[in-house]
Amino acid sequence: MKTSDYIVSTIDRLPKVYVFTYADFMTEVSQKEAVIKALNRMVQAGKIAKLSKGKYYKPENTVFGPLLPNQNQIVKDLLKEDGKVTGYLTGYSIYNQLGLTTQISNTIQIGKRDVRPAFQRERYTISFMKQKNTITKENIPLLQILDAIRTIKKIPDASLQSSANRLLAILKGLSDNYLNTLVRLALKYPPATRALLGALLDELKKESLTLSLYKTLNPITKYKLPGLNKSLSTTEKWNIV
Repeated sequence: MKTSDYIVSTIDRLPKVYVFTYADFMTEVSQKEAVIKALNRMVQAGKIAKLSKGKYYKPENTVFGPLLPNQNQIVKDLLKEDGKVTGYLTGYSIYNQLGLTTQISNTIQIGKRDVRPAFQRERYTISFMKQKNTITKENIPLLQILDAIRTIKKIPDASLQSSANRLLAILKGLSDNYLNTLVRLALKYPPATRALLGALLDELKKESLTLSLYKTLNPITKYKLPGLNKSLSTTEKWNIV
């Protein structure tokens, strides 16, 4: 089978808005230049679309215009290395998913141990948040919660009080086993994050889980989150003002 025919046949079997690169064809086709030329000809013919340098996808047209790949597809090359999870969607990318805001952002934020400067991919800005914990598939949902607590002031179109109330509801739905893991992961977060998590858990009458957090904090440091005392009765203990 000719290189071009093989590529067309393979792409026909891919789902719409699935992101792929020339490397996806290299296991069957060793002629790298031929693959790249064939893909670029398909872009020019409108059969596939280019997301960024070396990245392509099958376009899907709707009544509202062309549909872009979802955020996971757009940055999937930044979330895994050699099959191992090394990053996860967080911040602006998951505030809506967590019910913290109704807004959808054009920034895709990724939590990673090794961060890099922000850059543009299609209409999205890709930015990074430093994660000191080891990232695993199992702990990503907990890291996303901790990141939301850490960046509570930056959640768009949401007050501190409404965000705190939503975070209380999220934490209330977690088992004590997950909450224990959450506290352990929080020990590698900034003091303000540990203080707010402690205040939230104390509000849920989980004082037995927060002692390790409390011991890590400087008793004279104040954490400025104005108005949270309207949602939390525990702010004074945690020096949240």
